Amino acid sequence: MHIDNSCETRTKQKQACISFMDLQQSDKEIKAQSAASSDGSIWANGDYARPQVIENRPDELDCDVVRFQNNKDKWVAFVGLLDGRPYEIFTGLQDDEEGIVLPKTVVKGKIIRQTNPDGTHRYDFQFENRRGYKTTVEGLSDKFNPEYWNYAKLISGVLRYGMPIDHVVKLVSSLSLNDDNINTWKNGVVRALKKYVTE
Repeated sequence: MHIDNSCETRTKQKQACISFMDLQQSDKEIKAQSAASSDGSIWANGDYARPQVIENRPDELDCDVVRFQNNKDKWVAFVGLLDGRPYEIFTGLQDDEEGIVLPKTVVKGKIIRQTNPDGTHRYDFQFENRRGYKTTVEGLSDKFNPEYWNYAKLISGVLRYGMPIDHVVKLVSSLSLNDDNINTWKNGVVRALKKYVTE
């Protein structure tokens, strides 16, 4: 078995690790601020009031489906909403082989958390077609690249602890990633979240 131990590969691995550490640190800071300020005063930012932190995710969340294109790749984002605010995000390619394809008319639905027999969780997407019939796409986490999934889990953690959306967008935009595919994904996440930034 060939192991790529080139300088370029080691550099990419190091940069990816740093990016994960940046997101993890942001998540820790947000949790600390959440614990320190129950009234949201520490989050003072103009008229912004920190939303109530809901650590126990509801089994069902309303969901917006956001489609976008970067270069030649078509992407889709599932943005789980709690009280109309982004609470989590799942992203990946619109591709039968490596991702998921939905009818173009589907722009909303629900993200449903299911518990597997072994106690682990999976997340399904459910939508209604024009005739009112429900269709469920099982296992969003298994539909997309595991690396994108892990980054999205960290970003979702930041969202759940109430960081202002414009700050989340800046955080994701600032990630330094040399891999073109990851940068494409990052730009897509920024596009998906920007629609929730209020002036």
